[in-house]
Amino acid sequence: MSAVESTRTLAEDLAGAGEVITDPDVLEAYRRDQAAPGLLRAGVPAALVRPTTTAQVQAAVRAAAAHGVPVVPRGAGSGLSGGANALDGCVVVSLERMDRIVELDAAGLTATVQPGVVNAALGTAAAAEGLWYAPDPASREFSTIGGNIATNAGGLCCVKYGVTRDALLTCEVVLADGRAVRVGHRTRKGVAGYDLAGLVCGSEGTLGIVTEATLRLLPAQPRASTLAATFSSLVEAGEAVAAIVRRVRPSMLELLDRATLQAVQELEPLGYEDDVEAVLFARSDAGPEAGPREIALMQELCDAAGATLSVVSDDPEEGRMITAARQLAYPALERKGTTLLDDVAVPLPQVPALLAGVEAIAVEHDVLIGTFGHAGDGNMHPTVVYDHRDDDQVRRARAAFDAIVALALSLGGTVSGEHGVGLLKTDHLDAELGDARALGRAIKDAWDPAGTMNPGKAI
Repeated sequence: MSAVESTRTLAEDLAGAGEVITDPDVLEAYRRDQAAPGLLRAGVPAALVRPTTTAQVQAAVRAAAAHGVPVVPRGAGSGLSGGANALDGCVVVSLERMDRIVELDAAGLTATVQPGVVNAALGTAAAAEGLWYAPDPASREFSTIGGNIATNAGGLCCVKYGVTRDALLTCEVVLADGRAVRVGHRTRKGVAGYDLAGLVCGSEGTLGIVTEATLRLLPAQPRASTLAATFSSLVEAGEAVAAIVRRVRPSMLELLDRATLQAVQELEPLGYEDDVEAVLFARSDAGPEAGPREIALMQELCDAAGATLSVVSDDPEEGRMITAARQLAYPALERKGTTLLDDVAVPLPQVPALLAGVEAIAVEHDVLIGTFGHAGDGNMHPTVVYDHRDDDQVRRARAAFDAIVALALSLGGTVSGEHGVGLLKTDHLDAELGDARALGRAIKDAWDPAGTMNPGKAI
């Protein structure tokens, strides 16, 4: 059978899977996610399907299984690790049209959604009921809940409210053989059986495709107070972080280094002095009485650690202005070239060592690296900036990236805090997981014996 005939037969068998597309120009747009270009392979799919129901996802998976071809699930394609990159001859299952909020139960504080619902859209729907969906990745305006579940996405609020796994109650999953099963518990407590919902969350589509999820909502956030503090050394900023997390549970604790701040200043001058080595942003949403006390304590701890300047506001608009540099961090670095965004996490006391080590790596490999991220939980995003058209710069960028991952591991950290392993970091998993990696592969084999669900990713 010729390749054309084989593709045509697969396309025919996909007839019950919703819209089926084999047009090469359309397939090109679905080959890869937003991971840095030139570093990760991306194959050519045999077909793209865009289902709207669980039954159509099942049909797609069954057709792919019958032909022995891989299945690559895809949300908005906003991932940064190659987790949604296609393989040659695969079926890409795009969940973008499964974008319905099935139920918003205000009394039960839950929302049941399809995987294509955009994070911010769920937030808006929850807010209309006086509720709040806490996981808030920087991509919340365009990333989908299914993608958030795939990578166990976090965000600025996760230091206090947790990551996607903490909000996930149940999910419906289409397995490699086409069965649809529901895992987890709608109840706030539940220990019957293993925590399969927790296992699915962060598995990057390698165990199955999430087609529906029930998520935990919270009461609307109280009015917040905001702090920004500048430091003349990374060590002092790290000491402030350590002091704060020992005394307070902030709803945000973010850090920018000098390289990132300089890029921000070039994009939008915000008045920072040239000698600032780090900026710390903190927020308290503990309420109208406790909030001001918490933010005052955090300011006191920053000043005691050596802050050169600290400002506080309980006005929401002023709070947004104070933290503008954090929101501009990644866009500012993107303006300077191609970005290879890292996502390492280390124990909190090791944050200063990570930051200092990243600065040394930038000098050693002669690349620009701007570091920002979630200092309150040790999850930082050193971002290597380079020209992807220059082979030597690509080589140095990748070497610097690998050195950062190795540094994080040497400090007792992890290769990925919230962006996923994808294709980008599989080579580093043995160093972190050791013999436990075989346990993960055994789970993968049990769920997906033929190895067709997003193969080569995550584990």
